[in-house]
Amino acid sequence: MSTLQGKTLFITGASRGIGLAIALRAARDGANVAIAAKTDTPHPKLEGTIHTAAEEIEKAGGRALPLVCDIRNEEDVQAAVAKTVERFGGIDICVNNASAISLTGTADTEMKRFDLMHQVNTRGTFLVSKTCLPHLEKARNPHILMMSPPLDMSARWFAPHVAYTMAKYGMSMCVLGMAEELRPKGIAVNALWPRTTIATAAVKNLLGGDAMVRASRTPEIVADAAHLVFLKLAREFTGHFLIDDSFLVENGVHDLDRYRVDPAQDLVQDFFVPADSVPPAPLKAAK
Repeated sequence: MSTLQGKTLFITGASRGIGLAIALRAARDGANVAIAAKTDTPHPKLEGTIHTAAEEIEKAGGRALPLVCDIRNEEDVQAAVAKTVERFGGIDICVNNASAISLTGTADTEMKRFDLMHQVNTRGTFLVSKTCLPHLEKARNPHILMMSPPLDMSARWFAPHVAYTMAKYGMSMCVLGMAEELRPKGIAVNALWPRTTIATAAVKNLLGGDAMVRASRTPEIVADAAHLVFLKLAREFTGHFLIDDSFLVENGVHDLDRYRVDPAQDLVQDFFVPADSVPPAPLKAAK
């Protein structure tokens, strides 16, 4: 398969950032995209709503369905999936992109933040995957993709922010288990994670402002890697924990410089990248 034309993607958190980039890449193929996110009206600190995302998707060549959906709420998810199937006739690809983050130590993590991260990241991923499952079983080349890291059980990833790491790794544990569980049904379940920070609102607001954005790659690197995942034969490609740039290079994409926000800046490596994962291209800026 070389295109996603006519395929239907259900993407959580697709009103901006990586989720929207994945949606736009699929839209260029002529795909249908259900945008499942909470932002229905403009946010004072965050660009984009489900409606502006839908406009961009349709301008890119796809068909869009904006859906107000809080993935912590089972009824919301069930209704969003039902509306997607009603509009497009099924679901071929489920992308669990929505995530909550709080980079706080144990003493400074309020339990409401702990609960939010676990409800969105781990529980939300499980719920959305479970709800899409009956429709994925009917699809010709079904994929579930989690935007979550490799399961590297090193204390260095837990010590600074135990609650966040637990919640994020919960998404990856879904991959580990569901990939094997759903293998007989021919449903692929994989994880994709960026090697470097990505220029999103979360990176700007939580990790260092405009300086961190300039030291990042654009969301398109993750979108292009996700697109390649979706083109793989689901029965043959499942249970993988992928790093975006390595996966792209393995599949013939060697120009990684085009994804740099600022070519003059050294790239900053993201959390959770295993120590033995060797970058396929320099993270330092060309001098």
